[in-house]
Amino acid sequence: MLFNSYIFIFLFLPISLLGFFLIGKQGHHRIATSWLVACSLFFYGWWNPSYLGLIIASVLFNYAVGISLSSEKKRTSRKKLLTFGVGANLALLGYYKYAGFFVDNLNLVLGYDLNFNNIVLPLAISFFTFQQIAYLVDAYKGETREYSFLHYCLFVTFFPQLIAGPIVHHKEMLPQFARDSIYQYSAKHLAVGITIFALGLFKKVVLADGISVYATPAFQAADQGVALTLFEAWGGVLAYTLQLYFDFSGYSDMAIGIARMFGVRLPLNFNSPYKAANIIEFWRRWHMTLSRFLKDYLYIPLGGNKKGSVRKQLNLIITMVLGGLWHGAGWNFVLWGTLHGFYLAVNHLWRMMIPIEKIKNPVINVANWFITFLAVVVAWVPFRAETLGGAKYIWMGMLGVNGITIGNLQEVNPYLWQIQKMLTEHGVIVNGYIKQYKVPDDYMFMWILTLIVIVLLVPNTQQFMGRYRPAFEVYKDEISPAKWYWRVSQTWAVVVSVIMTAAILNLSRVSEFLYFQF
Repeated sequence: MLFNSYIFIFLFLPISLLGFFLIGKQGHHRIATSWLVACSLFFYGWWNPSYLGLIIASVLFNYAVGISLSSEKKRTSRKKLLTFGVGANLALLGYYKYAGFFVDNLNLVLGYDLNFNNIVLPLAISFFTFQQIAYLVDAYKGETREYSFLHYCLFVTFFPQLIAGPIVHHKEMLPQFARDSIYQYSAKHLAVGITIFALGLFKKVVLADGISVYATPAFQAADQGVALTLFEAWGGVLAYTLQLYFDFSGYSDMAIGIARMFGVRLPLNFNSPYKAANIIEFWRRWHMTLSRFLKDYLYIPLGGNKKGSVRKQLNLIITMVLGGLWHGAGWNFVLWGTLHGFYLAVNHLWRMMIPIEKIKNPVINVANWFITFLAVVVAWVPFRAETLGGAKYIWMGMLGVNGITIGNLQEVNPYLWQIQKMLTEHGVIVNGYIKQYKVPDDYMFMWILTLIVIVLLVPNTQQFMGRYRPAFEVYKDEISPAKWYWRVSQTWAVVVSVIMTAAILNLSRVSEFLYFQF
């Protein structure tokens, strides 16, 4: 079941809310919690009921290990328990997500003919596995403990964040579920939640899906071996860059908005990452809860920055390579993670030579932003391409190796005719076709320019809703206040209604969120 579907918006979500608050109003908090767990499991099972047993078994196993970790006093026994628990979780994830990748490469190297293609990746397995690994580690450290099995079930299965995050900590969520006030209906929570949900839905179905029609054909053509030209390649990559931004931002807003309707605050997961002036800042803004997880449970255990500069850079690269593999079992994701690991290592070395706080020149700051944005765009190519060959063809096109193809400038503006003639004399193909891929239409770059302006100049959802603290911050001082913001009023109710209506009218086709594949 998708957030951006009629059945979710008009049936599942209202019924879930109504049942939860009607039961909670009677003082039956455990029954209300059970209702929400049941709704969450139904939501998960809607995709494939056969995998309900998998998530329930995972919950039972990790709850038992967590209880044992909290009650066990001997350090050696607790360490063995933790190793067993984390190992079992990684083994489950490895089987479903990486067995096919491993076997395919084994076949390629050794000439075997093993077949693991019948394994279907369970929805959200990466997210609920990482979330429970974090719980086990925190329980081992004595930072959290859980006695209520019902609350633990809700912590893992809570449907607003079950499928694609944010990855939450046990200590962040359970205190909220334990409050009596959460079971009481709040008009303010509902208004704030609906507003955030409407903004996220609009981002997904209008902006992300709107520009996807320019991204998908370019990458499909490249994966088929089509040699894209300069504007074709750049147009496709920039379109995907913005599609992914609004798709993931929209999902994060919708998850936070739905949770807020229930009176629950999720951690911030997305904070205008394309405004970042360096790669370190980018990863503090993009998929923030995953960045936190990789830092706390991988980078720091590897030694972090405490074993010298060379080891620090190596730890960064290892962390990002594994972060790339977390996104998918493929060499393209390994390449994407390696690129970002290299970016981070270079960024940290640069900071050692030139402390960022000493840079006050606005021209240099703009140049830093441009270089960062360019690096991120280049790295999105293997992230989106289904094959390394497809990524190569896209990169070659971006470098202009395959020439330049544009639409008919005379049709756009007669005054551009002279420019078109000059370009034609230098080998530019006008209004041409390259094999199966049609030259992008003139509206593509209008879409790209419009969305870039929105990304850079319009306040993000957290700034827009800042007075009502829609999400709790993963890092300190993340949200800078916006000059204009939402408030409870008839005017804003009308504005949000228009946004919601426009989004619902665009629910014309099934469109999964891009992060569902991870």
